[in-house]
Amino acid sequence: MAANPESTTKTSRVRMNIQINLEFYASYVYQQMAYHFNRDDVALPGFEKFFDVSSKEEREHAERFMKLQNQRGGRIVLDDIHKPQQQDWSSGLEAMRAALELEKTVNQALLDLHAVATKHNDAQFADFIETHYLTEQVEAIKKLADYITNLERCGPGLGEYLFDRHTLHSS
Repeated sequence: MAANPESTTKTSRVRMNIQINLEFYASYVYQQMAYHFNRDDVALPGFEKFFDVSSKEEREHAERFMKLQNQRGGRIVLDDIHKPQQQDWSSGLEAMRAALELEKTVNQALLDLHAVATKHNDAQFADFIETHYLTEQVEAIKKLADYITNLERCGPGLGEYLFDRHTLHSS
């Protein structure tokens, strides 16, 4: 039996707004991280660049969902963006670990959103999530996990500086 189109649309719209707000929160966290690494007492420009790019990507994700919400006749409902739980990081490794947890949270939310679309036979929305988000999330999680492994190998101090310079700054 097919789902009621009105409830399907309403459920998808509500859940899409939740995802939009999560994507903006992730962007906000990454912006906080970027400017942490830009501080004169931290001075790791590769980390700054990496997190700044990540912030922009998350904002673009939110904007893509907003565009779809409007195309589908929904209304965008933005909530307050809460401040990041953490404002300072003792190392690049700690920030990368926090970023990995954030990406896992976003990924799970996307999987949940995809499940809602699938449950309500909303093939267009499910395809949109698959096409624009799921593969990219897996790639981001893999990249962060690789960075964490390499940061653990090279250690703090000079190792972190070299990682910043040769891995993040050049990419």
